[in-house]
Amino acid sequence: MQRAARRPLVFGYWVCIVVAVAVVIRRLLALAYPPRSASPQFADLDAVFASHAALTLAHILPALAFVLLSPFVVLRRPSVNVAERLLFPLGLVVGVTAYAMSVHAVGGWLERSAVLLFNSLFLVSLFRAYLHSRRDEFALARQWTVRAVVILLGIATTRPVMGVFFATSRFTGLTPGQFFGVAFWIGFSINTITAELWLRSGRRKLTI
Repeated sequence: MQRAARRPLVFGYWVCIVVAVAVVIRRLLALAYPPRSASPQFADLDAVFASHAALTLAHILPALAFVLLSPFVVLRRPSVNVAERLLFPLGLVVGVTAYAMSVHAVGGWLERSAVLLFNSLFLVSLFRAYLHSRRDEFALARQWTVRAVVILLGIATTRPVMGVFFATSRFTGLTPGQFFGVAFWIGFSINTITAELWLRSGRRKLTI
């Protein structure tokens, strides 16, 4: 892919990282210092996560580490490095706890179905990356790692989608329980499709 064509993708990648980090920090603060002046919708969401705080922490802290390490893998030439080796166990923890978190899905079965599908795609991609890495097939390992990272960052893409639903809820009457599942499907689908377009375009060279 030509460098000029890659720039929007790289920009979107960094935006997703910033959003994902901000989401984790906000959740950590909400768990440690529950806000007293939050709107009823946000207060209800905070209460849901607070009701299983240990599981939430077991999910978002490894996810934060995974996201922060990912640039050292995605934006480097194909090779094996310490960051890549750390991604695999971190990703496994993130994936397993995501399944557990889906039990408490705010958006019910629609959100849960999105988690089950895209989290499975994430874990399969991570496992394929691990196998290729063990065989010293660095280019293939890199491609599957990119898939895994971009799919995981779908959680960041869901945030602006949710923002639209929150902003228009006074007109639509939709509650988080009604639109969270839709937002998950939209956000993760965007990232999954983008990852495939990135990998399949041009000569499939991933050097940024």
